[in-house]
Amino acid sequence: MSGGAATSARGGMPWSLLGNLALVALLVVAACLLLPLHDDAWWAAAPRPQRWWLAGSALLAYAGFCAWFLRSPRKVQSGDAVGDGGPPLLVAWASQTGFAQVLAERSAAMLRDAGQAVLALPLDPGAAALPGRPRRALFIARTTGGGDPPDHALAFLRGTMAQAAALDGLEYALLALGDREYNDYCAFGRQLDEWLRGRGARALFDRIEVDNADEAALRHWQYEVGRIGGVADLPDWTAPAYEAWTLRSRTLLNPGSPGAPVFDLVLVPADGAPLPSWQAGDIAEIGPRNPRPTIEALLKALRLPGDAPVDTARGREPLAGALARLQLPAADTLARPLSAQALVDSLRPLPHREYSIASTADEGQVRLLVRRMTRADGSPGLGSGWLCDGALPGKPLDLRLRRNPGFHPPATDRPLVLVGNGTGIAGLRAHLRARIAAGARGNWLLFGERSPGHDRFYDDDLRQWQAQGWLDRLDLAFSRDAEAPAYVQHRLQAAGDILREWVDRGATILVCGNASGMAPAVDAVLAEVLGEERREALRSEGRYRRDVY
Repeated sequence: MSGGAATSARGGMPWSLLGNLALVALLVVAACLLLPLHDDAWWAAAPRPQRWWLAGSALLAYAGFCAWFLRSPRKVQSGDAVGDGGPPLLVAWASQTGFAQVLAERSAAMLRDAGQAVLALPLDPGAAALPGRPRRALFIARTTGGGDPPDHALAFLRGTMAQAAALDGLEYALLALGDREYNDYCAFGRQLDEWLRGRGARALFDRIEVDNADEAALRHWQYEVGRIGGVADLPDWTAPAYEAWTLRSRTLLNPGSPGAPVFDLVLVPADGAPLPSWQAGDIAEIGPRNPRPTIEALLKALRLPGDAPVDTARGREPLAGALARLQLPAADTLARPLSAQALVDSLRPLPHREYSIASTADEGQVRLLVRRMTRADGSPGLGSGWLCDGALPGKPLDLRLRRNPGFHPPATDRPLVLVGNGTGIAGLRAHLRARIAAGARGNWLLFGERSPGHDRFYDDDLRQWQAQGWLDRLDLAFSRDAEAPAYVQHRLQAAGDILREWVDRGATILVCGNASGMAPAVDAVLAEVLGEERREALRSEGRYRRDVY
C-alpha cells in the first residue's frame, strides 16, 4: 500500500477527481446558462495571431497541470509509526448501524492530523488483501445482538479469519462495541482480538470494550489513539462531566532520584460533597489547566483584560479563568482586533488526562502517583505540569472517576500476581489494599524502578503488608542498582518455576505500567515461562490483564 489520494469509503474513485469533475460540470452548466446573453458577435474583429498563441499556450499549460494533479498520488507524511515511505496505518471497521464507521473515521482523522498516512476501510476480505501489508492497524468491531459480526463482516469472519495466515510484525489496537443487555457482549470484538493475537500480532494496548456507546470508554480509546499518533493535545470527542475536587496535599516521593520527580497527591471532594464509590483498577480523569504565565502572556499580546466577563458552559466568568481550560494559540495567529468573547468562542477545551487511582474508597480519599513529565522544549507536560506544579493545595480542580472494568479485582479466593513499574505501582497498590480489606491472602508483587535509594514508592505500606502476611512475595528490581541492576521482567523470569506454580493454583496476573518497554518485555517472559498457548488461554479467561500507558 502507498499513501495516495483520498478515496471514497469503499476504495473507489478518488475524492479529488470527483470534486474536479463536479467543478468542470458546474462550469459547463454556467456557460450554457450565460450563452443566451450573447446574441451578437462578441467582438467586431478577429484576435491577433499572437493572442491566439498566448491563449492556446495557457490552455495547454492548465490542461497539463490538471492532468498531473489528478494522476499523481498525493504524498502524505507517514510519521514515525510506520516509517517514511512505509505502508499507511489501516483503520478497519465492522459496523451494523454506522456508529463504528463514524468512530473509525474520527480515529483516522486524528492520525492524519498527526501527519500519518491512514487508510480507512470496512472489515471485509478486501481489507486483508491489500497490496502491501500494514505494520499498524486499528480495528473498530461491533457485535450484533446474537453475538455475530455485522453483515458486511461475515465474509471476513468465515474467510479471512478461518485461514492460518501469520501476522507477525503487525501492531494493532481494538475497540469492541457491544451492549451488556445481550449475553454475547462484545463477542465478535473478543473473537477478532483472539484471532489477531493467535496469528502473532502484538496489541499496542489491551482491548477496550464499549457498553452501549459509553462516553468514558470512548474517551479512553481516543486517548490511546492519540498516543499512537504522538498527539496528546487533541480535544475530547465528549468532554468529561467533571466534578469539583480539592487537592489536600502533594508530597515529593523521590528527592534526589536520577529520574523525574514523582508526587503523591491526595484529593477529596470539594465543599464536603459525599465521596463517590470506585473499585481498584478504576481511573481518575483530570481536567488540566494552562499555567498562569502562559495565560498572562497571551492576554498581554492581545491587549485584553483578564477580568473581562465572558460566557462559557460554566456560566459567566473572567476571561483568564476561561482561558485556563482552553487550548491557547500563538498570539500571532489570531486576527485583530479580537473581543474577549470572540476569543473564548474560537478555542477548544483542553483534553483530559488519565491516572490510575492508588487508593480504595474505604480510605476516604483519592490518591494519585504522578511523575512530572517534560516536553521536548523542556516545558512540563499538560497534565503532570498542572498536578505537580500548577494546582495549589486547598484549591479546587476538575476530576471525574471512570470505571475500568477490564482491570477490576479478580476473585478473592484465588492467588494474585501483580507486575508493574514506575507510577504503575499506583494501580497495584489499590489492588493490594482491596485484597487486604477483603481478607484475601496469596499476593505477589513484582515492581521495578530506577534507584533503590530513592524510588521505593509506598515502601512503608508494602513492608508492613509483607510483615503482616498479606504479601507473600515482594520482588523489587532497580535498573540503576550499582550492585545488581535489573528490570522487573528479569525478576519475573528468574522466578519462572514459582510463577508456573502460582498459575497452576489459579492465579490471575495483573500488569500496570509502561506500555512501550515494560509491558512487552513482561509479555515475552510470560510466553517463555508459560508457553504462548497457555499465556493466551490466561488472557481469554481474564486471568492475564493489563492497564498500561
